[in-house]
Amino acid sequence: MKKAVSQPEKNRLSRGVLIVLEGIDGTGKSTQAEILHDGLESAGYDSVRFREPSDSRWGREIREKAARADSLTPEEELELFQADRRDNVKRHLKPALDQKKVVILDRYYFSTIAYQGAKGIDPERIRRENELFAVPPDLVFILDIHPGHGLGRIEGRGPRALLFEREDYLENVRRIFHSFQGERFVHIDASDAVETITSRIKGIVFAFLKDLTKKVSPEK
Repeated sequence: MKKAVSQPEKNRLSRGVLIVLEGIDGTGKSTQAEILHDGLESAGYDSVRFREPSDSRWGREIREKAARADSLTPEEELELFQADRRDNVKRHLKPALDQKKVVILDRYYFSTIAYQGAKGIDPERIRRENELFAVPPDLVFILDIHPGHGLGRIEGRGPRALLFEREDYLENVRRIFHSFQGERFVHIDASDAVETITSRIKGIVFAFLKDLTKKVSPEK
């Protein structure tokens, strides 16, 4: 008779947890989001990963318009991002959090505050409008890098640079990202080695999850 293979214990949370990775393009946040997701799954946590813009019709429109410089006014950009976010919160974030999962999100409304704020819209207005419907995150990792270095990393990605990736503009975006302070915000030097950044993010996340975790033995 074949011996049953033992399964690892699962980690069940007392509530859902939302972890956000932010920063200008070229900081490696998408890479870190993927690594963190895989690490949580390997450790027995039920984790999901999403991004913004999402796959909604508003998200697709944002990506299509990004191929043409000045195709949208700042107000039009803001309207599209917030419509996409409302859909993402309703379809993805809230259901996953209600299921007590660890949700990893690549960009959130802090990006909208930074990017559209750098185009002249009042950052506090953007914050207020988003916090009327957005789920508050538990941790926000802001990966920081000089815009020139970040642009060098993403060179060759395609036409998105026309709308969002001008160095002088990104310096203003970066300045707004620097302004986010508080217990839930963690600023990280994105010029460090990938492994160094991963170690710091995982250390903070696993420490945060510790008090919310209950070990669950696998079914036999």
